[in-house]
Amino acid sequence: ATLKGVQDVEIRPKVSGFITRIYVQEGQAVGRGQVLFTIDSEQFRAAVRQASEAVNSARQQINVVNSNIATAELTLENKKMLFEKQIISEFEYKTAQNQVASLKAQLGAAQAQLGAAQAQLSAARDNLSFCTVTSPASGVIGMLPLKVGALVGPSMVSPFTTVSDVSQVNAYFSMTEKDMLTLSKAEGGLNGAVSMMPPVRLQLADGTEYGYEGKVVAISGVIDQSTGSVQLKAHFPNPDKLLKSGGSGTIIIPRTNSDAIVVPQSVVMEVQ
Repeated sequence: ATLKGVQDVEIRPKVSGFITRIYVQEGQAVGRGQVLFTIDSEQFRAAVRQASEAVNSARQQINVVNSNIATAELTLENKKMLFEKQIISEFEYKTAQNQVASLKAQLGAAQAQLGAAQAQLSAARDNLSFCTVTSPASGVIGMLPLKVGALVGPSMVSPFTTVSDVSQVNAYFSMTEKDMLTLSKAEGGLNGAVSMMPPVRLQLADGTEYGYEGKVVAISGVIDQSTGSVQLKAHFPNPDKLLKSGGSGTIIIPRTNSDAIVVPQSVVMEVQ
């Protein structure tokens, strides 16, 4: 069997920069949302300030245009009364109307500029927040090959580190096609075989038996043609954090045999 945590998350930064501080150590247990490391954020703070100024400038422009629109609309009302009394020409009245329409078009452009500036500010704030890298899940920190001062970025080939949630461990193992067919026929299909599968035990790499029983929870519906086997997955509790992601072991499945010939274990040998 191959052991894996219920969640193995690769940690990769979303922005490029130099590592300024690392807050965790290899093998340390971390919680969801805990800060792992920080990236130099000066350029991103400058981008936030610049975007904030652009937003304020756009808002001021909108206020100016609104003020001009209010003045132009008041002028239009006055010229409308004068036009109705035939004091001014139609040309002056139409000119006032066009002035209001032009200012409203300017208002629309200013509002669009404000929307773009707000989007840039939101993106700049997101990039700034990405300078603080937190753990997306609870688990155990893997190796930390990079140190303070190293340049990291989203295009890194290898992840900065890995967080493995080993509160439960999945054990992946294989069963021969023949045994799986026998089990499926006896239990009424794969789903029945999974539900009726007895608790299994795990023999660790050092030959000792793990102290908690596991439960088979899934069976692959595809047979590996190269090996003629079917893959299964079993859940094992891991309250003592004894099992590690990437470890190995042997699954022991209890089986009842009727009318079997029993021989002493000392007279048999195991070969590959």
